[in-house]
Amino acid sequence: MHNIAVLLSGNGSNLKAIIDKGINISFVASNNSKALGLKIAKNANIPSYSWKNISEFEEKVLKLIIEYDVKLLVLAGYMRLLSKNFVNSLPSKFIVNVHPSLLPKYKGMNAIKQAIDDCAEYTGVTIHYVDEGMDSGSIIKQNSIKINEIDTVETLRDRLQAIEHCLYSDTIKSILIKD
Repeated sequence: MHNIAVLLSGNGSNLKAIIDKGINISFVASNNSKALGLKIAKNANIPSYSWKNISEFEEKVLKLIIEYDVKLLVLAGYMRLLSKNFVNSLPSKFIVNVHPSLLPKYKGMNAIKQAIDDCAEYTGVTIHYVDEGMDSGSIIKQNSIKINEIDTVETLRDRLQAIEHCLYSDTIKSILIKD
């Protein structure tokens, strides 16, 4: 059985989708003690941790990765850039992330709003490995959708999240199978 760990900052909708797909999660950690995702983890009997101080957060997560023999670190709405030291202390292709755009377009925060403001015809979801940069790691999988004229940030976010919840879990499973 392959163990993953999940880092999150918010609601935990991708965490819930991963749990629902039956992927074994060793622990969940957050930089936000009020993140709803921590409640989802607790309700699923998954150990959860939270530290606000970012250097303490990264130090503790590294120790937990070793303790739990984690094979893949999954960012699921983790809204901070991981430090260069943290990323480089782990093996290459050890950290994955999901992003609501067709990278390399619309990196960082507000990607959905960026796509709408740019009058883009298409956007989508990208699953990628994490490196030292902002949404710059190698792309694993992408899925695109047409932006409708009536789309708002909220309606487009909902449509993209539906894709994320399937694509991310399936991609995580396929990475673990290769391992």
